[in-house]
Amino acid sequence: KKYLSDILQAINMIESFTADMSEYNEYIADLKTQSAVERQLGIIGEAAVKFNKLFPESALTNSVKIAGFRNRLIHAYDSVDPSIIWAIIKIHLYPLKEEVIYKLEKS
Repeated sequence: KKYLSDILQAINMIESFTADMSEYNEYIADLKTQSAVERQLGIIGEAAVKFNKLFPESALTNSVKIAGFRNRLIHAYDSVDPSIIWAIIKIHLYPLKEEVIYKLEKS
């Protein structure tokens, strides 16, 4: 439950950091927000890996991609395209949030 809560908190923080940003150009111009978002994405990746190790039967959807992105973010940070992070924020975070909330309510 702790790891799911950590993921949810990180998603909520990313949503808060980017709430006033509707355009990619706004995100790319704000280095502080980029840094904060990347930190929270790293937390999401780490917590997802730990959750899946403890509960493989309840693994998060796209957990392999989440873990892979986390590794790239941490170890190959200079090759991460900010437009990919923007797409994660705008497209992939909400479905993950819904899944995490569902699993938290079930537990």
